[in-house]
Amino acid sequence: MNTLMASARSLSERPRTLLLTFDAFGTLFYPRPPVPQQYAAVAHQFGLSRAAVTPQAIERAFGDVYRTHSKRWPNYGRADVLQGKYGGPRQWWEEVMRECFVRVLAPQGNHLTTEGLPQTPFKLPLGMVDTLLHRFASEEGYALFDDVIPFFERMRELRRSSTRHFDRVVVGVVTNSDDRVPAVLKALGLRVGDLRADQDMSSMELPGFEQRTSSNDAGSLGHLENDLDFVITSYEAGEGKPNRLIFDIAKRQARLLASTYGPAQGSPTPDETDDWVCIHVGDEYEKDYRAAVDAGWKSYLVRADGEYPAKTIRSLLELILELKI
Repeated sequence: MNTLMASARSLSERPRTLLLTFDAFGTLFYPRPPVPQQYAAVAHQFGLSRAAVTPQAIERAFGDVYRTHSKRWPNYGRADVLQGKYGGPRQWWEEVMRECFVRVLAPQGNHLTTEGLPQTPFKLPLGMVDTLLHRFASEEGYALFDDVIPFFERMRELRRSSTRHFDRVVVGVVTNSDDRVPAVLKALGLRVGDLRADQDMSSMELPGFEQRTSSNDAGSLGHLENDLDFVITSYEAGEGKPNRLIFDIAKRQARLLASTYGPAQGSPTPDETDDWVCIHVGDEYEKDYRAAVDAGWKSYLVRADGEYPAKTIRSLLELILELKI
């Protein structure tokens, strides 16, 4: 009887850790104004025809180019990047942008091969692509949703104090995107830690956009001062949602991070005997809600158009009440 009581007490006293992750695009931030309008505005600044380069024309071309490129170079060409055959997200987006404008400006029917590639060299104004790349790697191209800053301000307060139900709270991003996401989040005012996926190799060794240095203010903050402890992108993880791997990597990295936070309730490390509650929040039913549930996590759907068989919240601020932290 004493052994059973001791076991029950041990189970009830296991340290509890909340792992809370968010999708990025469409959940935390959005393009402002819409991407086709931004493409057209930059093109006009560089002297391209206002009559030919319209947001409507850009929107039609962009969708086709994006799908074609995603099929030809999935996940920003990561498999070929690892073999030294491709340049990663920067090259991927340069090609998408150039081809998008090729389709808008070149004579109909004379600009593409059967593989969807330009038949003849097509030069855009010098510096235009770099301007677009910079725009969509900074605060210029995006805005946070109104509830994001109030949510993370409240979370920061809660994480500094002892919560009612959790000994640790680890917060991150799990996104089908490239390594520009941390820079965008930082530029928009969030405090972002340095931990990345580091799958197959260090994420910093993969060619991309992010430059991480020792002077990174967000990375030098204590974890209780960060809004987001880590960012896991599909490019750095090797797979995107709805594949379970990206969620498994997020949990692995969260455990690694939590082990540096110090003991909770006498436990030296947050190992498999700890009680972890994993929750993901996103705006897409299949890639966020359904994928997280299939990975064994709990999930909430936010900002989703339509009705779905899912737990939904209207605002991130509702999440704090839902979690009871």
